[in-house]
Amino acid sequence: ESYSKTTQLEVTLSSGFLAGVICAIVSHPADTLISQLAKTSNQGKTLFDIIKEVGVKNLMTRGLGTRILMIGTLASLQWWIYDSFKSWMGFGTTGGASLYSLVNVVEEHPSS
Repeated sequence: ESYSKTTQLEVTLSSGFLAGVICAIVSHPADTLISQLAKTSNQGKTLFDIIKEVGVKNLMTRGLGTRILMIGTLASLQWWIYDSFKSWMGFGTTGGASLYSLVNVVEEHPSS
């Protein structure tokens, strides 16, 4: 059973976006904290001082929507371009070929 290349590329695009969303959510608090540390007004402050000042909720949520949109879109496009190129070259999409079909290809075309 096989899906069309279009369907496989749609799955790639969706999966890439989901992976990007998860990455954005996980990395956002640390990246926000690093940005706060870089401000000249925060020089000499400890991480805990900045966390108290900004607040844990703001650290985790401020700017998260924009980050999700940016990282989700970038990740999905990167995977879509990668799988589109593989498909165009005749290799199929990531996860598109079953192990059974790969074994058949190897059996039909031995290397020596």
